[in-house]
Amino acid sequence: MHIGVPAETRANETRVAATPETVKKYVSQGHRVTVQAGAGTAASFTDEAYVAVGAEITDAATAFAADLVLKVQSPSVSELPFMKRGAVLVGMLDPFNAANAAQLAEAGLTAFSLEAAPRTTRAQSLDVLSSQANIAGYKAVLVAASVYPRFMPMLMTAAGTVKAARVLVLGAGVAGLQAIATARRLGAVIEASDVRPAVKEQIESLGAKFLDVPYETQEEREAAEGVGGYARPMPPSWLARQSALVHERARQADIVISTALIPGRDAPTLLPAQTVEAMKPGSVVVDLAAGRGPVADQATGRRGGNCPLTVADEVVTKHGVTIVGYTNLAAMVAADASSLYARNLLDFLKLIVTKEGTLNIDLADDIVAATLLARDGAVTRKA
Repeated sequence: MHIGVPAETRANETRVAATPETVKKYVSQGHRVTVQAGAGTAASFTDEAYVAVGAEITDAATAFAADLVLKVQSPSVSELPFMKRGAVLVGMLDPFNAANAAQLAEAGLTAFSLEAAPRTTRAQSLDVLSSQANIAGYKAVLVAASVYPRFMPMLMTAAGTVKAARVLVLGAGVAGLQAIATARRLGAVIEASDVRPAVKEQIESLGAKFLDVPYETQEEREAAEGVGGYARPMPPSWLARQSALVHERARQADIVISTALIPGRDAPTLLPAQTVEAMKPGSVVVDLAAGRGPVADQATGRRGGNCPLTVADEVVTKHGVTIVGYTNLAAMVAADASSLYARNLLDFLKLIVTKEGTLNIDLADDIVAATLLARDGAVTRKA
């Protein structure tokens, strides 16, 4: 089978869908692999490294013309004409974007969106959301430390004692837990909040204090359990109590890292403008939901994140608080992010490519069925 690896062209995207490590395995299985010239450069993988393991370095048209195309993000409208009808596309294709799914279907592609994989034990090795969120949580703390105008750890010096930074993490999924662990290594004092009671032990095991908002109704308890490992929208009664607690803890925090996302819905507002206004001058917010929250500016259509003051892909200062809105933190750690992502793809392909190198799409497989986005000119997954 001909496997193509085009370069990513979307803004701020530095990752690549295959590394020399995974290309070597594809070649050993008898596949022809073509990699677009420079596809791995931003992730520190040279063309020479790909050639050394058996890949061909080609132009974009040849890479896109493959039987099986591996991408990080979905092809742009200008790239789709390079792909042949019936080709297989695997990547992070934004399964909740109905317009994009329709374009892939119209192009006649068999498209698999790995973000839609079920959160099961069997799917862990190809869980792209977890592999990339883990990196984003790590990088979020380093970005916060780089703009925070003070030390993170407590320091005792001849000139006096410096207090440890107080970090508040909102959302304790993969990104949030990694943020807690990283901030802890840097010596910060950490508090964390999440709607799911099951994460309390995980938060405390990493050395953070869990901000507990008790549930008063059965509706609140059921919503808190979530679905498939993800949080569900909580009832207004619980959100009001959580908002009051977060407001008070954010007011005392030096750094807030917000990571709350709900698949297929706007990210919840956890840090309203009045909370930012109450925070200490010089404090920092890193909003991992930047650009995915409700519309915050009707005139421009700008979307915030967990904070409505967040501006996607910008660092702004509001009320003396620095708000970081980078939307692709994983791409800022391009080498490791690409390596982990490429291994996710390698494990997924084992489900749809036989040992003989032929395509076998078995919809009886729950992972294959869940990730199939488009086939035979139709969208197969509801947004």
